[in-house]
Amino acid sequence: MHPNAVLARLLCLLVGYVFGSFLTAEVVARAVAGKSARQLGSGNPGTANITAQLGPKAGLVALAGDLLKTAAACGVGYAAAAPVLGWLSILYAGFGAVLGHNFPLWAKGKGGKGVAVTCAWVFLYLPVTGALCCLAGGAVVLWLGYLPLGAVVIAVLAVPAAWIQQGTESGLILLLNAVIMISRHFRGLKRIASGSEHQFFRRK
Repeated sequence: MHPNAVLARLLCLLVGYVFGSFLTAEVVARAVAGKSARQLGSGNPGTANITAQLGPKAGLVALAGDLLKTAAACGVGYAAAAPVLGWLSILYAGFGAVLGHNFPLWAKGKGGKGVAVTCAWVFLYLPVTGALCCLAGGAVVLWLGYLPLGAVVIAVLAVPAAWIQQGTESGLILLLNAVIMISRHFRGLKRIASGSEHQFFRRK
């Protein structure tokens, strides 16, 4: 292992965390509604809540912001640490973005649920299989109408994909991400089980 490998991993996590802590949904909510995203709908500073409360245009802006900040985090992480970590720099920068988005210090750890950030990250780190994971999650939402279930499917499918393609370290990081995703959507999963979760896009 390169003598600076641990430091490079920490640097990528920090870079990702800083980018991820920028909650686009919060900016959109304040610009459009003059309120914090936490004062709207479910209170979650994410694309789904912004779309439901402020309309599809505002939702698309929030989504684009989350995708761009994740791409920026991965790009900066790769530029800074690729000589030491290679492709793993994207793994750690992307995971840092997830942590920053979900647990921003400036918001006392109360961030979004990281679906868009995770999608962008797995797509960048696993371009083909990552895209397939995202498509599978989207298909679940379109078929059954449950956003929490689709989000969990994306994160869970990415675990074996990363493990097989990139090795044990990548698999473990994606496994940790899946645990975070499940924990962030646990209430929604419980509502699905009880039949009280709102359904989107369900086929008639």
